[in-house]
Amino acid sequence: MKTVGLIGGMSWESTAVYYDLINKGVQKRAGGLHSAQILMHSLDFAPIEVLQKESRWAEATHILCDSARRLEGAGADFFAICTNTMHKMADEVAASAKIPFIHIADASAGVLKDAGLQTIGLLGTRFTMEEDFYKGRLSQKHGLQALVPPDGERETVNRIIYEELCKGQIENKSKKAVQGIIQNLQKCGAEAILLACTELALLTPPEKSSVRLFDTTRIHANNLINLILEE
Repeated sequence: MKTVGLIGGMSWESTAVYYDLINKGVQKRAGGLHSAQILMHSLDFAPIEVLQKESRWAEATHILCDSARRLEGAGADFFAICTNTMHKMADEVAASAKIPFIHIADASAGVLKDAGLQTIGLLGTRFTMEEDFYKGRLSQKHGLQALVPPDGERETVNRIIYEELCKGQIENKSKKAVQGIIQNLQKCGAEAILLACTELALLTPPEKSSVRLFDTTRIHANNLINLILEE
C-alpha cells in the first residue's frame, strides 16, 4: 500500500470529507481492518483566505510549496491539494517536490470524458470560475467546454462558499439559490455540472440531485484511492 500526502485545511470541512472518503474506499476495496496510509499537513485557512482576498498569491504559493516538501520528507509517495482554488499555483507546488502531484482537474476531466460529456457547468469560488488556471486546463488539456454563471450568480456562489460552507453552515435558502443557478446553466447548454469547490457537495449532494452533478472531492478521492492500492 502506498502513502498519500494531503495538503488540507482549506477548509478543514472539506479535508475531513477527503479523509473519510479515502479511508472508507480503501477499507471497502482492501477488506478487513485496512485503512489508508495518509500523511496530512492541515493549514490554518484564515491567513490563507486573506492572501486570496488580497491577491498575495506568491505568499500562498510559498506556504503550499513548503507543505509539499514536508509531505515528501515525511515519506509520502505522491500528494494532492484538497481544494480546487489553490490549484491556481498547482504547477509551482508540483515542481517543489520530487514525488508525483495529482491534479484535481485532471482527475475530474477523466471522469467527465468517460461519461461522454463535452460541455459542463462550472461552479466554485470566483477564482475557479473566472480565472484560466481551471477552465483553461479543462479546455486546453482535455477538450472540455466549461460554462460559468453570470457575475451576480458567481458572487452568490462565492459568498455561500466562504461565509457558510467553509464554516459548516448549510442554509436552505442557499440550497435553493444554487439549484436555480444550476438550472440556468442547463438552459445555457450545460450537459452536467462540475462542483469544482470541495465544499459544494455539502450543500448539493450529487446523489440527491435530479441534475447530473460531478463532485470533484469524491472524484479526486477515488483517484487517490486507486493510487494508494496500486501494485
